[in-house]
Amino acid sequence: RVATMSQSTLGLERPLSNLLAFDQAGLETLCASWGEKSFRARQLLQWIHQRGESDFAAMSDLARGLRDRLGACAEVRPPAVVQDVLAPDQTRKWLLDVGRGDAIEMVYIPETSRGTLCISTQAGCAVDCQFCSTGKQGFSRNLRLDEVIGQLWLAERLLAQSANTRVADRIISNVVFMGMGEPLLNYDVTLAALRLMLDDRAYGLSRRRVTVSTSGVVPQIDRLRDDCPVALAVSLHAPNNALRDQLVPLNRKYPLHELRAACSRYLSAAPRDFITFEYVMLDGVNDSDAHADEMLNWVNDLPCKFNLIPFNPFPGSALRRSPNERIERFARRLTDAGFVATVRRTRGDGIDAACGQLAGDIQDRTRRAQRQSASVPAPAARALKEIPLIQLAP
Repeated sequence: RVATMSQSTLGLERPLSNLLAFDQAGLETLCASWGEKSFRARQLLQWIHQRGESDFAAMSDLARGLRDRLGACAEVRPPAVVQDVLAPDQTRKWLLDVGRGDAIEMVYIPETSRGTLCISTQAGCAVDCQFCSTGKQGFSRNLRLDEVIGQLWLAERLLAQSANTRVADRIISNVVFMGMGEPLLNYDVTLAALRLMLDDRAYGLSRRRVTVSTSGVVPQIDRLRDDCPVALAVSLHAPNNALRDQLVPLNRKYPLHELRAACSRYLSAAPRDFITFEYVMLDGVNDSDAHADEMLNWVNDLPCKFNLIPFNPFPGSALRRSPNERIERFARRLTDAGFVATVRRTRGDGIDAACGQLAGDIQDRTRRAQRQSASVPAPAARALKEIPLIQLAP
């Protein structure tokens, strides 16, 4: 008798398939397993990503039988919103629950000519850059595709609701992989998300309007060049290996000469004819004229632009933001040498949504925060004391 009972009766219901976890190939495989033609997968892709629809009953050009099947065994479920905060400058930050005790953050930055969404790829970060709040939290896990592309899907819906418009009107024009985590250390998921963002049946974004920011994972920079070249931003932050080893520990594995060579190779396929180097301005650490000159020598003739980022403080950091006049002097030194150097306007710092401030709430499998709190002095301060020319805040 038990053998004839339904799974529902026995409490063994299969979990619903979250269709945000499928790229087009995955949707085609799923549809084929139901005896459906491949064009149904393309229709689903458009309904879910292009139109932002989650109600299968509303997908009017799907066969009734397929809609019924989808309603019974599938869903479109983005990460749940824990907190939604709007800054006075209209920067908007969401805290999203991704389960297992982890929460991530994403940020929308509206500007006159564009709307940029900053998304996360990991719960926490294993790279541990000294000036980044996320890194100080440690690392929990890589995000899944539904959790990465689900950020864009969700933000499009929430922003459209606020503006009383349609998802298809596309408030978000640019996406930057600059949130929590190192995108190229979650490569397969980052690649799948990129391809969905660029697909005209999904989000239809231009390669020039999607930026992957990396701390310098050299082998994956080469893979991205071959697989799906988009705009590339590299977190540089120091002009020599001794200093960068301390500020960006990944440099010990992929030093500056390897990083520069990878950037040069990337330009052969990049949608832009330059690489963007991000450089956080730290008072007395990396902001001298000598540092600027050293960076110019390192860059040499590599086509690039510089994005200077005023340091955004976070609790427990011993670092300070460079004074405005020092940042301006540093920028002039670069522009006088013929390079474009912009100073990033700080947005959302009042709600801890500025660059380097995203922290979320994660279960740190590395126990980094615990180790740091037990260290005297703190690792960040101890490491930085070893570098010449550094003056820590009192």
